[in-house]
Amino acid sequence: MTGLPLREPTFLVLTALAAEPQHGYSVLDDVRRISEGRVRLQAGTLYGILDRLRADGLIEVDREEVVASRLRRYYRLTEVGRDLLAKETERLHRNAAAAERRLRGPRAATEAAA
Repeated sequence: MTGLPLREPTFLVLTALAAEPQHGYSVLDDVRRISEGRVRLQAGTLYGILDRLRADGLIEVDREEVVASRLRRYYRLTEVGRDLLAKETERLHRNAAAAERRLRGPRAATEAAA
């Protein structure tokens, strides 16, 4: 799973955790905000992603606390996870830039080269 490209839900979960450690439901809300409501992960999907990310060494448990008699686990990016997110972000930027150049058409490419 540590190869690129990342699937969008995985990319968004890593992005949510890039700012600070968060617990699962906070990650769900953050992914919804980051994606402007386009991506709404279900709890089962999120915890499957978190389990895979932990197994791949991209995130780790930051801390645990009990809230209302329930265990709340906070996750954070590892350095490997941060590096992978940075590489994926750069890959997406390059692809978007290529698409923008193509959308401007051949004339814009010729003018830019001159």
